[in-house]
Amino acid sequence: MFTEQDLKQIAAHGLTVEAVERQIENFRRGFPSLQVVSAASPADGIVVLTAEQAAEYAAKYEGRDASVTVAKFVPASGAATRMFKELFEFVNEDKRGKGIDTLLQNIEKFAFYPELKQVVADFTDEKAVVSAIIKQGLGYGSLPKGLVTFHAYENGARKAVEEHLVEGALYGAADGVVRLHFTVSPEHEGAFRALLAERTAKYEALFGVKYDISFSQQKSSTDTIAVNPDNTPFRTDSGELLFRPAGHGALLENLNDIDASIIFVKNIDNVTTDALRADTVLYKKALAGLLLELQAQTFAQLAALKSGNADLAAVADFVQNKLCVKLPENYDAALLEKLLSRPIRVCGMVRNEGEPGGGPFWVANGDGTQTLQIAESSQIAAEDMHLMKDATHFNPVDLVCGVYAADGTKYNLLDYTDPATGFISSKSSGGRDLRAQELPGLWNGAMADWNTIFVDVPISTFSPVKVVQDLLRVQHQ
Repeated sequence: MFTEQDLKQIAAHGLTVEAVERQIENFRRGFPSLQVVSAASPADGIVVLTAEQAAEYAAKYEGRDASVTVAKFVPASGAATRMFKELFEFVNEDKRGKGIDTLLQNIEKFAFYPELKQVVADFTDEKAVVSAIIKQGLGYGSLPKGLVTFHAYENGARKAVEEHLVEGALYGAADGVVRLHFTVSPEHEGAFRALLAERTAKYEALFGVKYDISFSQQKSSTDTIAVNPDNTPFRTDSGELLFRPAGHGALLENLNDIDASIIFVKNIDNVTTDALRADTVLYKKALAGLLLELQAQTFAQLAALKSGNADLAAVADFVQNKLCVKLPENYDAALLEKLLSRPIRVCGMVRNEGEPGGGPFWVANGDGTQTLQIAESSQIAAEDMHLMKDATHFNPVDLVCGVYAADGTKYNLLDYTDPATGFISSKSSGGRDLRAQELPGLWNGAMADWNTIFVDVPISTFSPVKVVQDLLRVQHQ
């Protein structure tokens, strides 16, 4: 199937022939649907904290041991293509939807308006105004969201990446240092570095902290081969194999490289203004405090189990009621030990108000357990789609991760994935149809074998910017 040149190309990607053949086999077989049992709810699988409990867990996090290290992981490599899709259609195809009217009627309310005035001479030329936003002018159509101006303040506007500096200072500082890690695309890393080099000192002075900022890029060894509609390898016009980035699930490799006791994970576009940030800070700390408590209890249960003196029923009660794993009737000590020896993630879940995204579900596993998973609609079989309607909550990507084992070593996160939960989609290249494959999503299959706890968090902690008009919402004004 592969030529000598193909083998060199595969090796240059850091892949093996066996890995590529497995990818092709995935195309042929497809990925099985998740064995979804039911939607998680406040009555079954979603923890609802009182205001007092949230404050107590936040205090637990604030009073953590000095040995607990903290980092904030922000996927920031995606281009803002969807954010400005309607603007491109207006400029390139003369398609004018309601979104364009909303944009132009409220143009002065956008935080980037002062910048726009510097590059637009005539605001009566509507197409010129829109073009200046996405093309020559601000050039937002070719930038990642992190470099788009989101919010206006009296002392100057902030881009999305700057709001993560602020958040990091408010809940992610340890010994006066805020560790932030951004995954970026190669072509934009220089722009991120230049912006942060210019503006970081301002936030260090404002919050009395120092920033330790690092970057990484999606590894080529996580790319997946593209195939033709008949599942044979797709070749470019020059005869080369075509490899494609494998979606955000590929970032598990980058997350695995982060060495910290607690890792906060949050998307680049889910930020709000200073005036509305209090709930976000409180609940980030509360989720982390709950994680620390559960981690300590897990280690204690594991030690008792390994000593041979544990009450199996008591351990099982902890696993079911605290770690949210429903056990089979015939569980044994070996199964309990396996379940206790896994990374932990505490995930904020917001009330479902019609936003797109995955949701919290109970899923049946091959070992007889049922565990909590974040599932996308594409992972659920048609006959189980009615369960999506039962979901009271959905996933805002608000994770706090504990990646250390009881013996002080760091888990290899690659050992806790479900490789059978990838995605296959139809794409094109050079005008020709192809099929593409994504790795298990970072908070879906890539974390399938973690212990997962879902916590109800206020909708005020969720303020994503999916399209540019979202910047007109109160969370961004």
